[in-house]
Amino acid sequence: MGRYRWQLAFACALIVLQAGLITVLLFEHRRRLHFEVEAGRRSAELAHFNRYSMAGELTASIAHELNQPLGAILTNAETAELLLKSSAPNLDEVREIVTDIRRDDRRATEVIQRLRSMLKKAPTEVRDIDLNEIVRNTILILSPFATAREFDLKSVIFSEPLPIRGDRVQVQQVVVNLIVNAMDAMSGVPRVERKITISTARDDNFAEVSVSDAGPGIAYDKLKEVFEPFFSTKPQGMGMGLSIARTIVEAHQGRIWAENRAGGGAVFRIQLPLSGA
Repeated sequence: MGRYRWQLAFACALIVLQAGLITVLLFEHRRRLHFEVEAGRRSAELAHFNRYSMAGELTASIAHELNQPLGAILTNAETAELLLKSSAPNLDEVREIVTDIRRDDRRATEVIQRLRSMLKKAPTEVRDIDLNEIVRNTILILSPFATAREFDLKSVIFSEPLPIRGDRVQVQQVVVNLIVNAMDAMSGVPRVERKITISTARDDNFAEVSVSDAGPGIAYDKLKEVFEPFFSTKPQGMGMGLSIARTIVEAHQGRIWAENRAGGGAVFRIQLPLSGA
């Protein structure tokens, strides 16, 4: 009987121990989930803040791009008003003016919509997107900014769609960061050499976008460090742009890295898995 009591006590102790272990594991699981949710929220907040910081840099060029269609609308409206006040208004001319006003209104609306898309604060929305289309749209946003800073943007877009699964705003933010960083890297380069090439390609089951510049390049021992938080080569840089870019790319199951070009300058590459690959 004594032996059975001992076995029973041992079994009970084992059950209690297992129950305690399960409780600890459940607590650890819940704590980890909470940490992941909180980390994701903070990462999203940082990314949103980074977009606003970037918009501050783009303000002058965006204002310039808006002033052109808005100024044309005002001029055409005043001209149409004068024509209609005449004793025998030429209605064909008025129709042409109205067509021009409609065209310029669409142009201004597109500028505002692109800016709102970049700045919007919304939950991550994963869907099927085309990396080529995102790059084209990003270049549209940044072209006036590049012109104002005397940079030439060149694009080499892959001939076929590059479908990926991801959040359009976040992926676009990464491309914006890389292009603006390339401009900053070439701030001391002569005007004729200020060229940035944005390319897309397919590499096996991955869609790739690369941004290359003609700047001084990156010190070999800094090629990985540039993606660390708060690391910056700019005097007033926060050192968050590339860190946030890496966080976004890795959240999309991709990778980002930097290389030095043989002819001088640096190139940043992003690879994202093709959807369905």
